[in-house]
Amino acid sequence: MHPVTSRLSFKEKFAYGLGDTASNFFFQTFNIFLIYYYTDVFGLAAGAVGTMFIFTRIFDAVTDPLMGMVADRTKTRWGKFRPYLLWLAVPYGALGYVMFMNPELSPTGKLVFAYVTYSAMMLAYTAINIPYSALMGVMSPSSAERTSLATYRFVCAFGGGLLVASTVTPLKNLLGGGSEVAGFQWTMAIFAVLSIALFLFTFASTRERVVAAGDATSNLRQDLGFLFRNRAWVVLFFVAIFTLTNVAVRNGVTVYFFKYVVGDDGSKVFLFFDQTALFMTSGMLAMIAGVACTQFFTKRWGKRELMIVLSLLNALSMLAFYFVPRDQIGLMYAINIVGTFIVGPTPAIVWAMYADAADYGEWKFQRRTTALVFSAAQFGQKMGLAIGGSVAGWCLAYFGYVANVAQTERSLFGIRLLFTAAPATFAILSVVAMLLYPLREALVKQIERELAERNQASA
Repeated sequence: MHPVTSRLSFKEKFAYGLGDTASNFFFQTFNIFLIYYYTDVFGLAAGAVGTMFIFTRIFDAVTDPLMGMVADRTKTRWGKFRPYLLWLAVPYGALGYVMFMNPELSPTGKLVFAYVTYSAMMLAYTAINIPYSALMGVMSPSSAERTSLATYRFVCAFGGGLLVASTVTPLKNLLGGGSEVAGFQWTMAIFAVLSIALFLFTFASTRERVVAAGDATSNLRQDLGFLFRNRAWVVLFFVAIFTLTNVAVRNGVTVYFFKYVVGDDGSKVFLFFDQTALFMTSGMLAMIAGVACTQFFTKRWGKRELMIVLSLLNALSMLAFYFVPRDQIGLMYAINIVGTFIVGPTPAIVWAMYADAADYGEWKFQRRTTALVFSAAQFGQKMGLAIGGSVAGWCLAYFGYVANVAQTERSLFGIRLLFTAAPATFAILSVVAMLLYPLREALVKQIERELAERNQASA
C-alpha cells in the first residue's frame, strides 16, 4: 500500500481528470442530444421519450447505492475502486455505441430497443463511474488537495463537454454524408474508442492511499443508517436532484430552442460551427474558465457560501433569457458566457463537499463509506436527470411539439419556458437546500485534523 501523502503530482491529478473526460463523451451527448436524437432522428414521440427517461433512470439510480456498497467491499491488489476502470472500460464504450445503431424496427420495436440499450448503457455508466468518483476520496486525505483534484476533474470533464458541444453537429454532418443516422453512428464510434482509452489511462496513472481504520467490520443496514444520519450528505442529495433537473431540462431543449425559436438551419456561421454548436461551444469554454478559477474562489470564501451565491447568479442568468428577443443572438451569447463562467466552479466545489461528507461520516460514526457516499450522491443526480429529462419530454408533448415541422406559437412558448424559467426555478431550489448544509470550513479542518490523528494512532 502506498504511503498516505497529501500532495498529488500534476500527472496524477490530470490522469484522474481524464476519467471524467471519458465519462462526458457520453454523459454530455445524452444531456444535450439524446432527446433530439430519439424524437427527430430515431422517430419516437416526445411524450414516450419522457416516460422512458423516468422509468429507465429511476431503475438506473436505484443501482447506484448498490454499486457503492459493492465497491466499498472490493479488495484487490489495485485497491477498491481503480480495478473497475480496467474491468468495465470496454463494455462502457461498446454499449454507448450500440445505443445509436438505429435498427429498422416497428415503432414499438424502436421503443423497446431504446429502453433496453439505454438501460444497459446507464448500468455500465453506474458500474464504472461510482468507483471512479469514489477514487477521489481515497487519493489524498487533504480536503484542500481533494478540492484541487476536483478542479482538475471538472476542467477535464467540461473539456469533454466542450468536444461534445463543438463537434457532434459538425461531425455528424461531415461523417453522415447527409444522413443524421449514419452521422450519429460514426460520431459515437469515435467517442467510444476515446472513452475506453482514457479510462485505461486513468487506471494506470492513479493510486489509492487512504484506508480508514475499522473498514473491515460493517453491514449494509448499518451503512445505510449512517448515511441517512449524515446531514451533510442529505443536503447534498437534494442539491444534486435540483441541480441536475435544472441541467437536464435546459440541455435537453437547447437544440430545440435554436432550431425552432432562433431559426438555426444548420448553416455555418463561424468556421465549421452552426449557431447551435457555436453557442454551446462558447458556453463550455466559459465554464472551463470558471472551473479553472475554482481554487481562486475557495481560497477566499467557504465552499458552502460559494455554492449559494454562484447558484443564485446562475439562476438569474438563465431567467434573463426569457426576456431576450429571439433575434438578439449577440445578447444571448453574452448572457450565456457570463452565466456559464459563474456556474463553472460549482461542480468541482460540490464534489469536494461529497468527500468532506464522507470524512464527516467517518468522524461521527467511526465508519468510512466513501463509495456509498459518492454513489448515493450520484443517485440524487440521476434522479435529477430522470426528472429533468421527463419534464422536458412531457412538456414538449403538452405544448404540442411535432418533430421537423414549423412549430405553433404555443409550442414555441413551451420551448422558451423550458430553456429559461423552468431550469432557473430548479436552480433556486438548490440554493434553498444548500442553506441547510452544516459543514463550515472551520469544522472541515477540525474533522481532517482529528481523522489524521485517529488513523495514525490506529496504524
